[in-house]
Amino acid sequence: MRMRSGTVALLLCVGLSACSMLKLKEESATFYSSTVLAGYVTGVPAWDGPLVVAAGTLREGRIDIAHYTVLHEAGGYELIVPKGEYTLFAFGDANGNLTLDPGEPVGVCAMAPVRASGSGSQVSLDVVISNAPQSTIAPGTAVAARVPATPHSTQVGAIMALDDPLFSAQAGQRGYWAPVDFFREVGGNIYFLEEYDARKTPVLFVHGAAGSPQDWRYFLAHLDRSRYQPWIFHYPSGASLDSMSYLLYWKLSNLQRRYHYDKLYLTAHSMGGLVVRSFLSDYGDQFPAATLFVSLSTPWGGDALADQGIAYSPAVVPSWRDVRANGRFVQTLFRKPLPRELDYYLMFGHGGRYSLLRPASNDGVITLASQLRADAQAEARRVFGYDAGHVGILSSPEVFAQYAALLRAADQRGGDAPAAGKGKLRVTIAAQPGATPASASAPVLVLQPRDAARERIVVPVGARDSGRELGPFPPGAYQVSLLARGFRSTPAAVPVHIGPGAIPELAFTLAPQGTLSGYIGAEATSADNPAGSLRAERRGIVIESIVLASASERREIRPTGDTGDRTLEAYQAGQDHLFKTFFSFVGLAEGNYELTVNVAGYAPYRHTYRVLPGQPGFLTAIDLGPPR
Repeated sequence: MRMRSGTVALLLCVGLSACSMLKLKEESATFYSSTVLAGYVTGVPAWDGPLVVAAGTLREGRIDIAHYTVLHEAGGYELIVPKGEYTLFAFGDANGNLTLDPGEPVGVCAMAPVRASGSGSQVSLDVVISNAPQSTIAPGTAVAARVPATPHSTQVGAIMALDDPLFSAQAGQRGYWAPVDFFREVGGNIYFLEEYDARKTPVLFVHGAAGSPQDWRYFLAHLDRSRYQPWIFHYPSGASLDSMSYLLYWKLSNLQRRYHYDKLYLTAHSMGGLVVRSFLSDYGDQFPAATLFVSLSTPWGGDALADQGIAYSPAVVPSWRDVRANGRFVQTLFRKPLPRELDYYLMFGHGGRYSLLRPASNDGVITLASQLRADAQAEARRVFGYDAGHVGILSSPEVFAQYAALLRAADQRGGDAPAAGKGKLRVTIAAQPGATPASASAPVLVLQPRDAARERIVVPVGARDSGRELGPFPPGAYQVSLLARGFRSTPAAVPVHIGPGAIPELAFTLAPQGTLSGYIGAEATSADNPAGSLRAERRGIVIESIVLASASERREIRPTGDTGDRTLEAYQAGQDHLFKTFFSFVGLAEGNYELTVNVAGYAPYRHTYRVLPGQPGFLTAIDLGPPR
């Protein structure tokens, strides 16, 4: 049976064995008690081979691996681990034996030990590899007892054949029923079917619940591959949609850093449309290249049967909580409009028939009322309906003909020159003489519009981008700055006018500085902190002071009453800053610092951290513990 929503999957729960139900219950509990570690692996300019990234616990001279992943090249990584303290490390793996051999570069995360709270959420950590020997990780260290026959890369842009078992319907169902196991063994990634070609427009395909990349076989077979290159987001669809929305953002931002693509078209089926809409709501303004979004058979209004499943099923798939018609995710999905330069088209099916479970008009799985939620219709340029079922809509010649027409229309609106009506920048990035290059800190270019009605644009950049043209960007006046965690930028910001014609040239110099920043996280409740999501800040507390002290200096910040967020401006100006529950100390010398957080009604939070200039000093969310 082909499953395409939490509804159908819920009905199948009745047929699950007691053993399978227990496994599902364990999966759900693990998902909400695990932490995702994510960040960048950089260093050793000459190294361009595969790498291994791992988190483990040191015990009596050996390391027990909690999770590892393989990358085909340096860049972003993701790991999932249970509560505990870990050594996070990476090494080049020239021969693919998953073992650190003599001569292979290695690096250990400077924020050691890495603490996973065991309350869901995500921690961002970077690793720099080098040819210098490491006392923590010695040659001979292995991350797996045996080498997989065909280890695949979880680095974004890995090339995979559509017929690969990883893309099969069985794999998609496993990602639904066992999202944690799937993430550990497969990961979640944007895959390519061919080498990147800057002359072609990327088209990202996102499957639905229990779906797989092979669901798009008809679309991919008929896509004009001379003009478009397909990208496929393959993810564990049983995971929370907040987590998968952030994973999509993380992967696309890594691709943006790697290729600086000019245009991006997004296509999603069923629940995948909810993932994409959440991504666009939270992060769409950071992706001016995204100009087209087409959804097919998406349950915009949720599904009332998911509410019943949560109420009556002894085990719950995490994504059910988000598909609930009256749940937080569906109710807040349209809280922000889509980016103004993005065109959205809604396609729905009505090929379902009456049943006891679906007395209303439907496509066999999703009701028309949900597919045609008023909020979704209001922001769509056009709405298209088809006499097609929930799965059959993906193999309909009529549907694809209209879809291909939408792609061509998007090409014409953007012009064959993607930068039509927009402008570019050329940015040179240099390190202070004698300083370590800042490529390890994953710098971002920040374009702050003078027009307060528009949101800032954040562009990931790397060492290879220095001196290159970046963009295109919407025309207008901006304040442009370069931010690199663990570094100070000179100048702090430059006023620029962007538009067609002349290309402004900017130059920034980065110097290492010690930093320590973090925030007080919301209470660790299972519903609010799924693994891989960004943990919300704590509300309803009164911060009295935050103190950072070393053997030679003491700094203290207190609430100022500011209603506007000046965090970016304060960092650029080299000022310590506190806004709501987020704090940042900058310009610190190397050393050990005791952090004390004083909150009314709670015992002080105290912990000692090691600060190293040139190394990102961002903490995981701080738990205050129970009130006094």
